[in-house]
Amino acid sequence: MMGNWYESTAHDRPDLPPLTGDVQAEVCVVGAGFTGLGAALALGSRAIVLEASRVGGAATGRNGGQVHTGQRRDQAWLEKTVGRDDALALWRLAEDARARFKTLTDTIDCDWRPGMIHARHKPNGEAEDADHVALMADRYGYDQLALIDEADLAAELGTDVYHGGLIDRGGGHVHPLKLAFGMARAAMAAGAVVHEHTRAESWTRQGGRIVVETTLGRVTCDQLILSGDGLLNAMAGGARARVMPINNFIAVTAPLGDLAETIIRSNAAVADSRFVVNYFRKTPDGRLLFGGGENYRPGFPSDIAGMVRKNLAKVYPRLADVPITHAWGGTLGITMSRMPFVGEIAPGVRAASGYSGQGVMLAPHVGKLLADAALGETGGADLLARLPTPPFPGGRLLRWPLTVAGLTWYALRDRL
Repeated sequence: MMGNWYESTAHDRPDLPPLTGDVQAEVCVVGAGFTGLGAALALGSRAIVLEASRVGGAATGRNGGQVHTGQRRDQAWLEKTVGRDDALALWRLAEDARARFKTLTDTIDCDWRPGMIHARHKPNGEAEDADHVALMADRYGYDQLALIDEADLAAELGTDVYHGGLIDRGGGHVHPLKLAFGMARAAMAAGAVVHEHTRAESWTRQGGRIVVETTLGRVTCDQLILSGDGLLNAMAGGARARVMPINNFIAVTAPLGDLAETIIRSNAAVADSRFVVNYFRKTPDGRLLFGGGENYRPGFPSDIAGMVRKNLAKVYPRLADVPITHAWGGTLGITMSRMPFVGEIAPGVRAASGYSGQGVMLAPHVGKLLADAALGETGGADLLARLPTPPFPGGRLLRWPLTVAGLTWYALRDRL
């Protein structure tokens, strides 16, 4: 069996009809991933959500399920880039996102497990890790980080390929598709309407309102939220120049039996320090879910399991021949700065994308902030709009080869 393990283990999938005809809404939300569902949950009956495929069908239901705290770039980088005041505000925003996420996992059965381990793949990083832990405790009051030395990390993970690291007790991991289904049900219970199999194709302004054209009908609304991440289409205009889609790949082993007890003993999630990150965790039934490898062109490789197995075997040589039951790919959006693009691209039209792998915890809250902005409370969205997300170099024709060349060079450094 191959395919997405999340789809085979998430039950009670909503089966929602496509849009037909012309409808009215205060806010139209395009995309039923974490951002769009977060917006719909906050908006309730004010919202109509249009999803081109199924709820959680793109990056939301195809990622590693890892829950990282903070922003994609650390606070030291943010202080240098946006200043101490905005860095502090961005940390508070991320902590609000963590609190909102906890509310979701407290009320939705989504296999939440605490603990996020950051493992160094190269030696001599202890001082940098210690500085980070001290900064977060002293300046931001965050006491959930702790250093792990090389020996203790080897005992915890069941592999000796890493050189120490740190654990974030505020992070963890989750079954992302179960979470998405639960958010969709909660949004609909609050009065939101969600249409699957409804591709939004364009929007225009008519008589002071926004008209969203779809394959089957149209939505006339006052405000529009675009939440397509790496799948943003022409509706997002110039925002697409700031977000690059890339593909990442995951495999899941057969149940490991007693061997599972020797791997990631605390049941935390793990991500290493490589540019192309290896990330992994155990499932509730004792499998290893392992993400490793990416490509920068449309389409997935024919043998995803074989591609991921090579990376898995480098971390766990004793699992080199373990059966793989599921393997799949997903498309996510990255930005040049690795900070999300959030902005008002036209009056009343806002977009959010480019979470660069940090969207599981942040995106539901960003959706809520976009909902607030649609209703007139723009503070949180305005803070995120000040983040540096420059266009990729080369314009529409050359940005792809130039960016691929750069990403490939950084990926090669992982092997040195």
